[in-house]
Amino acid sequence: MPESAWKLLFYSLSWSYGAYLLFCTDYPFFHDPPSVFYGWRQGMAVPGDIAVAYLLQGSFYGHSLYATAYMDTWRRDSVVMLLHHVVALTLIASSYAFRYHNVGILVLFLHDINDVQLEFTKLVVYFKHRGGVYHRLNDIVSNVGCLTFAVSWFWFRLYWFPLKVLYATCHSSLQIVPNIPFYFFFNALLLVLTLMNIYWFLYIVLFVAKVLLGQVQEVNDVREYDVEENFVLNPSPALLEPL
Repeated sequence: MPESAWKLLFYSLSWSYGAYLLFCTDYPFFHDPPSVFYGWRQGMAVPGDIAVAYLLQGSFYGHSLYATAYMDTWRRDSVVMLLHHVVALTLIASSYAFRYHNVGILVLFLHDINDVQLEFTKLVVYFKHRGGVYHRLNDIVSNVGCLTFAVSWFWFRLYWFPLKVLYATCHSSLQIVPNIPFYFFFNALLLVLTLMNIYWFLYIVLFVAKVLLGQVQEVNDVREYDVEENFVLNPSPALLEPL
C-alpha cells in the first residue's frame, strides 16, 4: 500500500504538470503535434519548465530500474518491465541531449495518466477489507477502475500515441527538418515502446474479459505472489504494473 500511495502521488503530480505544460501554456504540441519540431536546431536551449519535468522523470525512472531489478517481487512481466525502464531512461536522456524535449513532454503526458488510474485502483483494492470488515463499495470501484484503465490505455497509448507522437517523429520531422539527426535511433526506441504497450494491453484485455465473464470473482492485486503462484492462481496478472 505505501508503494502504491507513493506512485499515485508521483504520477498524479507528474501528469498534472504535463497537462499544465500542454494546455495552460503557449506550447501547442498536443493539438499540433508537428509543432514539436518547429524551430528545432542542434544545441538549442531547453526551456526551464520542460527541464524540470525531465529532471523529475529521469530521477524516478532511474530509481524504478533499480527497484524492479533488486527490490520488487519478480513477476511474469518483470523482464519486459526492466526493458521498459531501460528504454524510458534512454529516451529521456537522448531526447534531452538531441533537443527533442518537446516530443518527450508529449510522450510522458500520454503515458502517466494510466499509472494514475492503476495505482488508485490498487489502493482501492487494498482497502476492501478494513478493520475486519468487507466493503462492497471498494469492490465496485475497483471493477470500474479496471475497465476504465483498459479503455484509457487503448485511447492514450495505442490511439493518441501513434496519431500524435509517431506521426510527428516518423513523418513530420523529415518534412520540417530534412536530414534530422538520430532519426532512426529515436524512432526505433519509440516503436519498441509501442510494442510494449501492445504487449501489456493484451494482458489487460484478457483480464478484463475474465472479470466481465465472471471467471475472476473480484479484482485483486497479485503483486505479493511469486511467479509460480501467480501463474496458478491467476494466469492474467490482475492490475498489471505496466509503468
